[in-house]
Amino acid sequence: MAKQSSRPRTAAGRALATAVTVALLGGCTAGTAARTDGTTGRTGLSDAGKDGGTAAPSRLTDDPARPAPGTPRTLVEGLAVPWGMAFLPGGDALVTERDSARLLRVTPAGKASEVGVVQGASPSGEGGLLGVAVSPRFGRDHHVFVYFTSASDNRIVRYRYDGGLTDPVTIVSGIPKGNIHNGGRLAFGPDGHLYASTGETGERSLAQDKNSLAGKILRMTQDGKPAPGNPFGTLVWTYGHRNVQGMAWDPQGRMYASEFGQDTWDEVNRIQKGHNYGWPEVEGFGGDGRYTDPLLTWRTSEASPSGMAYADGSLWVAALRGRRLWQVPLTGDGRVGKPVPWFEDRYGRLRAVATSPKGGLYLGTSNKDGRGDPKPGDDHILLVPLGTH
Repeated sequence: MAKQSSRPRTAAGRALATAVTVALLGGCTAGTAARTDGTTGRTGLSDAGKDGGTAAPSRLTDDPARPAPGTPRTLVEGLAVPWGMAFLPGGDALVTERDSARLLRVTPAGKASEVGVVQGASPSGEGGLLGVAVSPRFGRDHHVFVYFTSASDNRIVRYRYDGGLTDPVTIVSGIPKGNIHNGGRLAFGPDGHLYASTGETGERSLAQDKNSLAGKILRMTQDGKPAPGNPFGTLVWTYGHRNVQGMAWDPQGRMYASEFGQDTWDEVNRIQKGHNYGWPEVEGFGGDGRYTDPLLTWRTSEASPSGMAYADGSLWVAALRGRRLWQVPLTGDGRVGKPVPWFEDRYGRLRAVATSPKGGLYLGTSNKDGRGDPKPGDDHILLVPLGTH
């Protein structure tokens, strides 16, 4: 991430800028000044929605286009801010609703039923019932994990799931909470460990504080302990994040994350053990060796990226303010191709995206989150066919 604007750096100035940004644009505003790429001195793309986005020149590739998605169809409607999705063996999805704290089960045929309401969740602002993950050993342990905002913090709770939620165990507590920037994504990596993304809650300095759980990606065992090999001997895997809401891995095991920028540049980052991604010192490309530059940036008006999934050789990134699904082609060596926007302005704000074991993508709208324009039937879960299915 790299510093690109002359916005005020005093505490009062930062607080005012954050308040105006959140009040007017739901957490991101579009930068108006031309961008100069800190790594190359070149002016970046000024119309990311048409030209795809700006990638680090050393990582951009002209790899052939990946298969295009097919026409989405509605799987479920009448939801309220579906936030997280994870799949059970057999293909049913567990879906969280942020503001109701309900956990739902959705079949591939589109039948939705309520599993239960997560006790202790206290929805407010951008907080509530957020991420969900299913144990890779579910057939043996029946464990399901949720990330939620309580009255005092953000926390991760493990349940046993046998048609209902039982035996709750809080495995991580004390993650700072705020009206904004609570992170919240949960996912198991190919190493079998649980990853969680956290936001800096609007308190920027927390992102650089390795003793804080805010503004981080965390890596843990199923008991909430630091996973073996963590860089600092704590739960912290990476730091210097503003608000990560998407995580995904490619077939080679490389990890990626989507991150909300402030004024100018939203990001897709390659996540590597122990790296510092620069917030609040930098936003976008910086070329400063102390911080890891993103693979790709968009102007905030074109993205405000939330959920992320990998399928068919691409990353798929759901855009809230951008109101589209971004396809980011990847090569075998980890470079990114020119992103392609899909379904622009067709379904409104898009927050959740997950790869279905039955084929295609599940895509969740977020038009009832207080920043959208709900239409009849909102919110939806859509099934998006992919080219190989």
